[in-house]
Amino acid sequence: MTEASADGPIVVLIGPMGSGKSRIGLELADRWHAPLIDTDQRIAEAHGPIPGIFAEHGEAKFREFERAAVQQALTERAVVSLGGGAVLDPATRADLATLPVVHLSVSAEAVAKRLVGGGRPLIEQGGIERWIEIADSRRDFYREVADFSVDTSNRSVAWVVGRILNWYGGRA
Repeated sequence: MTEASADGPIVVLIGPMGSGKSRIGLELADRWHAPLIDTDQRIAEAHGPIPGIFAEHGEAKFREFERAAVQQALTERAVVSLGGGAVLDPATRADLATLPVVHLSVSAEAVAKRLVGGGRPLIEQGGIERWIEIADSRRDFYREVADFSVDTSNRSVAWVVGRILNWYGGRA
């Protein structure tokens, strides 16, 4: 495992949409008395709701906003939750190579319950079949940059957080 530096993230959470990055990130941040940086939230705060960005400017512009948000977040001492597609950018994958990265995976069956009414533009048309396609296309990128992986399917936030803390050794 790569050690967290004093001036960078404590841990970075990656995984497909609906894997629980935000909820688990909140709990980890609370345990470590650190801020949570959710890059999707930062993008929405700076540029408006993500579905609106996709509708008005397209995915390419969203990815530009995402890269800038990720680049900034990775300089801050926090628990960082990246959007599901952030790992598509080669520069982001290179940045993650020196950081402690946890991949949160989830089954299609478990995520189907979590994504109902979620306003996620990439799966608006196509539902769970589209989610499976997207998750499959990103799986190798997640594995490439992750130091640790945990399946969140049908698991409580407390259980997942416990596994991460165990892996991390409780230090922050």
